[in-house]
Amino acid sequence: MGNAPSAKPLFRSMRQKDDTVPLLDGVDLPPKRSDPPREELDHYPTPVEAIRSLLWYEGERIAQADAVWEPCCGAGNLVNEMREFGLRVSASDIVDRGCPDGWVADFFTCRRSRGQAIITNPPFDQINARDGHGRWLRHTFEQITGWDYLALLLPIEWEAARKNGFGELLGEHPYSTRYLMRWKLDFTGGGNPPNRHAWFIWDRHDEFPMRATRYMDKMDWREDLQMGLDLSGAE
Repeated sequence: MGNAPSAKPLFRSMRQKDDTVPLLDGVDLPPKRSDPPREELDHYPTPVEAIRSLLWYEGERIAQADAVWEPCCGAGNLVNEMREFGLRVSASDIVDRGCPDGWVADFFTCRRSRGQAIITNPPFDQINARDGHGRWLRHTFEQITGWDYLALLLPIEWEAARKNGFGELLGEHPYSTRYLMRWKLDFTGGGNPPNRHAWFIWDRHDEFPMRATRYMDKMDWREDLQMGLDLSGAE
């Protein structure tokens, strides 16, 4: 048995250049599927339930800020909800997508936040380790002043990357809290989204960031106004 010829050469010879593998019954496996192309400027409008839930869990803390800056505002999905909540919100994006009272600004040219809180769904190709080398987060911490609260909506696996200095970047700037969302967000309207997301929060009021994980259910701040909030000063 130990001298039996290996079958590996046989199987190697059966592989085709088109990535299909003929089976013995004559049925081919389908070609390998590649990821669909990303939208231009990595623009994916955020489903409103994401910000409604964040406001339900973190609204009292966010209301302590003098204003919120949404630097990737798109058409205003997050902005409109935060303004309805009673927050003062400044909105910008690299192109005009129709957000009310928004202006055009390249985030990487900005040096000061327009509010003590920054809340956004950043372009993933600018903040991930593979493509963006964490550039978006690095710019926020090293170039942007005037903020003390940062909430970013990102896939939960985002923080696990280490390449291109990303591991060291998160080590230098650990988040305070991660809210793991217990439902999947559908950014494209195609249904059955594959990824789970979380709100990653950096709060400079927390003297010792703990990288704590909390769980977020789909909540709507509008259905529960008994949160003890006084938003009269955040018009």
